[in-house]
Amino acid sequence: MEDRDGAAASESMASEQDQEVPPSRPVSNVTPDPADDSVTDEPQTRADVLKYYCHLTLDPNTAYREMLLSESNRKVELTNLVQDYPEHPDRFSHLFQVLCKESLSGRCYWEVEFKESVEIAVAYKDLGRSDYYAECAFGCNDKSWSLDLNRNYKCFRHNDEETEVPEPQSSRVGVYLDHKAGILTYYCVCDTTLQLIHRVETSFTKPLYPGLWVAGTAKLCDLE
Repeated sequence: MEDRDGAAASESMASEQDQEVPPSRPVSNVTPDPADDSVTDEPQTRADVLKYYCHLTLDPNTAYREMLLSESNRKVELTNLVQDYPEHPDRFSHLFQVLCKESLSGRCYWEVEFKESVEIAVAYKDLGRSDYYAECAFGCNDKSWSLDLNRNYKCFRHNDEETEVPEPQSSRVGVYLDHKAGILTYYCVCDTTLQLIHRVETSFTKPLYPGLWVAGTAKLCDLE
């Protein structure tokens, strides 16, 4: 399995970067539920989940220093170049990780397209940033849940417990979250159909922030 920290990827990307990182601001609470959010029936098709699409943006103040953000902070690439990010307490100091600005507490759906290895996660805001490895790494603690699509191994991880999952048949993954019902589902997106990768039922006690670990590139897909 590839290390989450250590030397970055050997190739850099000639791409524009937002030159100014805005100061920390209160994150928005994305809850695109219908008026009656007591309904917890799970969507069955891609058309169903698209009703809950959330437009997300990556937070430069959380990005590891060798992660390059582009396309209005919706694409991330791991490079071997230190980016010109200011010091910030929310930044991951040792792990190739970044969180989104938006907090989620309703029914939400988003898709990620990736190349090489990726972890697609959700985490509480108080996830560690610079402390011990287990306190910061997606899926290695009780504050985060992560689908690990490493080139050599595929698993779902929470609280450092792993469940092996099938290899997706495409490079696009959909994530459906029903925060109130405690449901987190990952799908392989194949054209207009969804293939289940993993589903978990739990209890979420705080708003969740989508996150990415990359050893390559990943992009939040525009579904509007």
